[in-house]
Amino acid sequence: MAATALDKSVPEILPPALDASSEPPPLFDGVTRLYTYYGCPFAQRVWITRNFKGLQDKIKLVGIDLSNRPAWYAEKVYPPNKVPALEHNGKIIGESLDLIKYLDSNFEGPSLLPDDPAKKQLAEELFAYTDTFTGTVFSAFKGDAVKEVGMCFHYMIFLDSVVIDKFD
Repeated sequence: MAATALDKSVPEILPPALDASSEPPPLFDGVTRLYTYYGCPFAQRVWITRNFKGLQDKIKLVGIDLSNRPAWYAEKVYPPNKVPALEHNGKIIGESLDLIKYLDSNFEGPSLLPDDPAKKQLAEELFAYTDTFTGTVFSAFKGDAVKEVGMCFHYMIFLDSVVIDKFD
């Protein structure tokens, strides 16, 4: 039985993360794989997209231990040596926002984007802004969090009060 979108009865069984001592999975054998690090917010948003679209049975998770990364990952899978990466139809695709769009347009399941062009444009802008927001929040842990993150939250408040309200 195929997993369905947002079906909480489908258990998510996380395979152990592969590390420097692990052998690589077979590449380009017809299995679609999402290479991920379970704690990475950029990888998590692709993982969430996979689950939202109900693709748990179609896209296999491959956990990568970023603190003890396997050398074969950069050599054989994704040369930039980052997660997430998707192995599909004989190619590897990376970058989380590109992967979200790829999953949305190349796999069945509910669409992430609305049909209305104005709403779709806003959604794409919000997706793009999440990179700035997440990067700023994470870097703020190393410095003055209030100063560095304040503008990101001000922008989110602006979006909520001005932009999003026009679609109600």
